[in-house]
Amino acid sequence: MTSEAPSDSRPALRVRRLGLTPYEPVWHSMQAFTDARGPATADEIWSLQHPPVFTQGQAGRAEHVLAPGAIPVVQVDRGGQVTYHGPGQLVIYPLLDLRRLGLGVRELVTLSEQAIIEVLARYELDGQRREDAPGVYVDGAKIAALGLRVRRGCSFHGLAFNLSLDLEPFARINPCGYEGLAVTRLVDLVTVQETVVEQQLLTQLALLLGYNKATEHLTAPWTPVPVPSEAQS
Repeated sequence: MTSEAPSDSRPALRVRRLGLTPYEPVWHSMQAFTDARGPATADEIWSLQHPPVFTQGQAGRAEHVLAPGAIPVVQVDRGGQVTYHGPGQLVIYPLLDLRRLGLGVRELVTLSEQAIIEVLARYELDGQRREDAPGVYVDGAKIAALGLRVRRGCSFHGLAFNLSLDLEPFARINPCGYEGLAVTRLVDLVTVQETVVEQQLLTQLALLLGYNKATEHLTAPWTPVPVPSEAQS
């Protein structure tokens, strides 16, 4: 599935690599970026990892958080239930003008899953979807989760791809609201370099969005917006 090729009026896609970055400043920066953007604002993809954190989606139920311990739990404005982020997990946030791209939310979910499936195929792994639980699975175990928010026709939040992270914290929750859901990571299946996988996924996602080689990689320092004392809704 590929959207139309970029028109002359569409700015080049911007890619930001943020490294290991705390969750809440990034979340509030996504909100601020989405609220401030206009019709001519370039789409961006943020690629990063987070320190350990559980995030609970808008439909999240407290009973799915079993024993968080010292890991913080953050109530956020994406769809879905509770999940875990930590070092060794590749997180991709597509900040896209869906109306300009001609995409619906379901199409963006499918496209994001397809990008991961195609990266897995490079390593001769069969990534699969589940109709009842968005994400990507290998041999029945979840290797990537998705959770999106759309506001003013623009997307934020995104996907999380398990590369080498510690899987133990998933035992402290019902991942994505499913009791006993098996979770896996790429390093247990194949030998990989995380930076290579990151580039493969960014490239594949840009291609599926129709950007081809029209990308601008930003190297300037990234400054998060201040985190308010209370989370925004």
